[in-house]
Amino acid sequence: MMPLFRLVVLCLFPLLLAACATSRSSVDVPAEPDVLIAGGRVIDGTGAPGVVADVVVHGGRIVHVGDTSRLNLRPARRIEASGLVVTPGFVDTHAHGEPTGDAGARNFLAQGVTTICLGMDGGSPARGSMRAWMDRVDAARPEVNVAPFVGHGSVRQESGTAYASDPTPEQIASMAALVRQAMLDGCWGMTTGLEYIPGTFATAAELVGTALPVAEFGGIVMSHMRSEDDDAVEAAIDELVAQGRGANVPVHVSHLKVVYGKGPARAEEILAHIEHARRSGVTITADVYPYTASYTGIAIVFPEWALAPNDWSQVKRERRAELQEYIRRRVTMRNGPEATLFGSEPWTGMTLKQVADEMGVPFEDVLIDRIGPLGASAAYFVMDEPLQARLLADPNVMVCSDGSATGNHPRGHGAFARVLNQYVNRTGMLPLEEAVRKMTGLPAQTIGLDRHAEPRGLLRPGFAADILVFHPDHVVDKATFAEPHQLAEGVDTILVNGVVARQDGTWTDAAAGRVLRKR
Repeated sequence: MMPLFRLVVLCLFPLLLAACATSRSSVDVPAEPDVLIAGGRVIDGTGAPGVVADVVVHGGRIVHVGDTSRLNLRPARRIEASGLVVTPGFVDTHAHGEPTGDAGARNFLAQGVTTICLGMDGGSPARGSMRAWMDRVDAARPEVNVAPFVGHGSVRQESGTAYASDPTPEQIASMAALVRQAMLDGCWGMTTGLEYIPGTFATAAELVGTALPVAEFGGIVMSHMRSEDDDAVEAAIDELVAQGRGANVPVHVSHLKVVYGKGPARAEEILAHIEHARRSGVTITADVYPYTASYTGIAIVFPEWALAPNDWSQVKRERRAELQEYIRRRVTMRNGPEATLFGSEPWTGMTLKQVADEMGVPFEDVLIDRIGPLGASAAYFVMDEPLQARLLADPNVMVCSDGSATGNHPRGHGAFARVLNQYVNRTGMLPLEEAVRKMTGLPAQTIGLDRHAEPRGLLRPGFAADILVFHPDHVVDKATFAEPHQLAEGVDTILVNGVVARQDGTWTDAAAGRVLRKR
């Protein structure tokens, strides 16, 4: 029989939560606030159970979370949220594209993403001054908030180090100085793309040396690691951990995956490896996108000795047989030519096998003679769903898209909606509160957005009013590999910095995003 004390506590727990919800106001509540979101189930981004409460917004900030029945408010805009959930706007820790370009950022907003991180995989969002780029983005008024990162590969190019395989101390110092200036300009950290040129040439000393300024400013290093292959992923994690330990800086695995790996047991091994590093004193996190296909340039299936700074024409002429054998083996290991789906014209929507069959030549010759290492991008179906799902479930793993407004992969238009649709609604793998935490509070805490002058990532008084109102059962990812640019549906009301971008499914065309500069 349940002890009486425990029974009383369990019965009172919902009432205690409601009491907490009605006492979270820490700033003055004006009588005529900008927005009142009334009667929704507030899921605050911490992972705590949702509670029914009102959310009051004024001056771009949340000023009250709780009961407003006695406040006699006269809001300029009232949003009825009864029967709906109210959450912080989602934070995409790994995105691409130009937020002020012709395509805009509505692909992110429709999923509920109100903040995107740019400068991923070692590539800064712009050449030259990061501050000047930030000013241009602010002036153009983006639809979403932008958290900029400086790219290690871009710094290599800008410093003149480029393809040097053994950079001198002077070259490392030059790269570090550029990283430091970018941090002064307001970047949140540095990213590396060690599987890409020129990141592949990075040395251990260089990785630590360029991360020291990031540590100085309390930033984070995010890495597309040197390898994501099943037989090399632990070694790649160890390299990132060594960088974090050497520079005393938090590190983050971008789009954690295990190419060729199978099953949740393999995921457990990878997670245990990361946890071991965490227990040794290194702060390490990761993000995942909810698809079993990656997307990148076709150079991923070519050998390093065929890529810059090597001469492609010479390699093709003098080492053709070796090149054919390498590509044939590499593509076969990656589930064959039918698992490579082109996203570039004139082959968009065709697999490598289909292109080869149409041309009547072996697929390796198609890649060598018709496409080359820089001639296309593609989706690669190389991941295992049970393995990736187990990675996503880990409490230190958050959600990213690795997508853009124009990329031919559905993740750019559907990743966050897919997490809700697939892993909350369909399989029940994630409780709604935990899924929201992985898309709001966890990434904000990891990057430091919750400690910004305009903190965000949680529904709390004083935090920036990036807010979503939706019915979780209605959220659907519509983008597919055949039609990757279809907007997600179901996130019907969206506020960015307190400005309503969408209400009840109708877009307002407001552009209230801004560059978030680390201070």
